[in-house]
Amino acid sequence: MSSLLLSHLSRLCLRKPPALGVRGRYLCGSRFLSQTPIYRIVRADHCRYSSENESVGRLVVRNVNASEEKDEVLEKMVPTDLMNGTIGGSHGWVATMDDYFRILLRRPKTLPHCQTELVTNVAMSSSPEDEDCILAVKFLGPQLSFCRPARGYVEWVNIRIDDPCFFSSRVSYSERYKMFSMLASGGTYIGYWDLEKKDRSQNLSVCRSDLYTQLNQFVMQHTSNDCRSELLVEGPTGETLIVNWYAGMWRRFMVYKIDEYLGIHTASFTNDIGDVCIFVSSKGQPFCLKASLYGLTSNCIYYVSDRLSGKVSIRDNVIVGRLGRSFAPYFIPPQSS
Repeated sequence: MSSLLLSHLSRLCLRKPPALGVRGRYLCGSRFLSQTPIYRIVRADHCRYSSENESVGRLVVRNVNASEEKDEVLEKMVPTDLMNGTIGGSHGWVATMDDYFRILLRRPKTLPHCQTELVTNVAMSSSPEDEDCILAVKFLGPQLSFCRPARGYVEWVNIRIDDPCFFSSRVSYSERYKMFSMLASGGTYIGYWDLEKKDRSQNLSVCRSDLYTQLNQFVMQHTSNDCRSELLVEGPTGETLIVNWYAGMWRRFMVYKIDEYLGIHTASFTNDIGDVCIFVSSKGQPFCLKASLYGLTSNCIYYVSDRLSGKVSIRDNVIVGRLGRSFAPYFIPPQSS
């Protein structure tokens, strides 16, 4: 049986720009002046075969603000199968179910009437190098598994989810609540899971949502057969957003802002998120950034899926830029030296 492994793509491999000022802490909400730009993975250029007769190559990335021709070839050597053999990404790391990456994690035990071959996605509370980092793996179906990668002997905590509305949901980590969360299918409520609680039970918050009433008849006609992903993402000031991603022929997004009052979450459609941009990928954990701090386009969604990538204006839901072809559906968030 194969094992779950993690591979580092960002902090150890991206060339850092020279520091321009104070490093090591934030000042008045400003970005680290020594942080890297936001990259997406383009490909791995084959260089040689390893001792295990596996094809390895140099990682090629592209700044999301760069033109089509400005690729950066890194010294980082990765298996070329990285382009199609991964199951998810978070904090600049990717996870695979194969056997050639750096951090080996013993496979979680399959719970009765569950499966651990098809993975929905992975999420982490921080970099797996941090001692307190928690890794969550969401399998298609009722199983959700947690572990702490930085600790010597990896012990998995496996949870069976009884509510079928979460069987196809993606897991994410909430910095605001310090818990893992999932949006139920249809956006009707949010589930939270805390590994520190002894009972490890889920806490539910009702999400009174206008996810569908805001869709006009024309949109419904053109998206009824599309593949829709419902993503939870937190903004730079802690606000929670729902992103509906229609990833079929009609590549568009709808964004909803969640407001909380007396424990009730209300999701309201919005086409203006201010000086913020959202990054979503078909396998990676979504994240938000303050656009002006990174020279990015505000009120936009940057997306990368299998083969395609670009950015869409949230205001009028039109494509305002294309980022070129993509063979690995991940963004690498900014990293500090």
